[in-house]
Amino acid sequence: MINGKKYCNHMSNKNYLDLLDELRSIAQLGLNYSKNHHDIENYNRLLQLAADSYSDITGLSSDEIKKRFKQELGYVTPKVGVNGALFNEQGQLLLELRSDDLLWGMPGGWVDIGESPDTAIKREFMEETNLVVEPTEIIKFYTRLPGEFSQPHTSVHIVYYCKYISGDLKKSRESLELNYMDHTKITNWHKDHGLQAQDAASYFNKLVI
Repeated sequence: MINGKKYCNHMSNKNYLDLLDELRSIAQLGLNYSKNHHDIENYNRLLQLAADSYSDITGLSSDEIKKRFKQELGYVTPKVGVNGALFNEQGQLLLELRSDDLLWGMPGGWVDIGESPDTAIKREFMEETNLVVEPTEIIKFYTRLPGEFSQPHTSVHIVYYCKYISGDLKKSRESLELNYMDHTKITNWHKDHGLQAQDAASYFNKLVI
């Protein structure tokens, strides 16, 4: 399994993925609210079956899938991620070569509990780039479905157009490289960040016309 591009035969069957996501949701909700020992055993078994099937789709181990599931106990909703588009005066986009998968992407990450998306993107920029930014507009929403890019859950990603406020560019341990770049020269993108960068550039170009 490489970057979510290689799928098993199940990936062509949307109904199968919908069924797995429904089983996962039932199991996670049951584990969160049930007090009965036998019910908990049954919900754990249901979660294991879903994890085994997701393992076939994503290439991750069943144990790793189940671990991720159990980190999300509670009412099951899509995870929310944020990414930020910051351009310099030459129209180059700030990109980072990620240390986790050696692929290029825009700064960003998951929204934490009790945190708003616009606060999250400001935090992520500070952590990953040492820059203070202000998200001024939402460029677009993106949805990743279960099985896409090796993830077992649905997630929604918000891409913000960001304005530079202050700070000197400094990479974190999450980045091997950090620089303003011509996004059209990048071919090895992290997940769907290539599409996000393309849409961000189109948005930026409309602003400067």
